[in-house]
Amino acid sequence: MENGRNSRLTQAGFTLIEAIVAMTVAAVLLCVAVPALGGMLARQRLVTAQIELVAALQHARSAAITGRQRTLFCPSANGTQCADDTHWERGWAIGRYRTTNADQLDGPPSQVHGSYPKLIIMSTAGRKRVRFQPDGTTGGSNVTFVLCRSGHQEDALAITVSNMGRVANKKPADDEAGRCAAGG
Repeated sequence: MENGRNSRLTQAGFTLIEAIVAMTVAAVLLCVAVPALGGMLARQRLVTAQIELVAALQHARSAAITGRQRTLFCPSANGTQCADDTHWERGWAIGRYRTTNADQLDGPPSQVHGSYPKLIIMSTAGRKRVRFQPDGTTGGSNVTFVLCRSGHQEDALAITVSNMGRVANKKPADDEAGRCAAGG
């Protein structure tokens, strides 16, 4: 009897049935986890875009103060000229602006950022530019940027730039988030 027990203890491995059950459990867990992982990655892209937009706005304000010059922050699809809309997901540019034409950059931009193809980034209606004065103020009214994924109002994020030039993250109002998720 002891020989049978010892030989049984020395056997290692899984039976075919145990392997099939383990693979089935793993497949079910994978099917549950993959959709959640996709949503998490999409949300992370949104948070990353928010962080990069805040950093760019702070850079533009800092450039205005340290260079003692008017600095323009504008949406730009080509990286050289400001676009005439409130959609920022195609990219943006930062640079000095002309005193005669405050809607375009004066010379090459000091910083350019590429596009976010799966996101919508829009600013307050009518605010197509953020113009930082040499003292860091925006010289106009507040502006709000809303970031979202198309059709996903619940994930929307927002950034405000105050008249004093302060940049802050905030929760978007329901109407702002809804307008963003609907595409503007």
